[in-house]
Amino acid sequence: MIIDCDPGHDDAMALIVAARHANVLGVTTVAGNAPISATTRNARIVLDMIGSKTPLHQGAHRPLVAPPRDASYVHGKSGLDGADLPEPSRPADSEDAVGFIIDTCRATEGVWLVPTGPLTNIALALRSAPDIASRIAGISLMGGGSFGNRSAAAEFNIWADPEAAAMVFEYGGKLIMSGLDVTHKLQATPQRIDKVRALPGKLASVLADLFVFFSDVYVSRHDNMQGGAVHDPCAVLTLTHPQLFTTKPQHVVIELNGEHTRGMTMIDQRGLIERLNPNCEVVWDVQAEAAFDVIVEAIGHYSK
Repeated sequence: MIIDCDPGHDDAMALIVAARHANVLGVTTVAGNAPISATTRNARIVLDMIGSKTPLHQGAHRPLVAPPRDASYVHGKSGLDGADLPEPSRPADSEDAVGFIIDTCRATEGVWLVPTGPLTNIALALRSAPDIASRIAGISLMGGGSFGNRSAAAEFNIWADPEAAAMVFEYGGKLIMSGLDVTHKLQATPQRIDKVRALPGKLASVLADLFVFFSDVYVSRHDNMQGGAVHDPCAVLTLTHPQLFTTKPQHVVIELNGEHTRGMTMIDQRGLIERLNPNCEVVWDVQAEAAFDVIVEAIGHYSK
């Protein structure tokens, strides 16, 4: 798989889980939770902390059409606030994430693209090289849902670059969407964070601090959550541990024009016999305790 990310606290967890349980051919970064310089720096730090030499390529610094925006109100100014992080030792291998995605998918058939941020890089790759659509295994993304977080209708990753999302949802191949309906069920509660804190080693301590910061923000902003929603690992875990998830094939389109609904993933949930053909496997439920234990084990594997 290729992880296309915008670290981001939950992106960091996704990178660690992917390194533990998948063959990660590369990591690409996109502006989203923080500006591109910060998300790339954060990816460098996370890969350093787990001793990964996986190729890392910086990508798009802004959405296709929409103005640049970030999620500093959740992740802090750095994108990974809340822990004492080391300085990164490795540079990015290039600033051509899109080229890397295209070249890798042309050279290796059956690659999964796993975007956990805005879909700008993925859309640019599909637009520049439409032939890769038939070569990849599919796209497993974190984004969307039947409700929003950045607006009442739209989840942040889709809202940040709706035009890119529309291109991805129309690409015609296998598509798995881990949206807010499932990710809000996988929460970093105090009891679960304690599992990370109990692990030996520096990485576990850093990750526990990141979880605490992230969860404190969520609890302070929501009246119905006991911890941070661990969004991005779901896009990885649906591939590596599919038995933990409940999915349903449905038709999903991206709203581009609505004054109040721009960036919404419109999921056709009608019970009509003649409903639209599914273009997406929508993830609805997760065995949360088991899924979080996979994350804890992955952190423990790399924590020295």
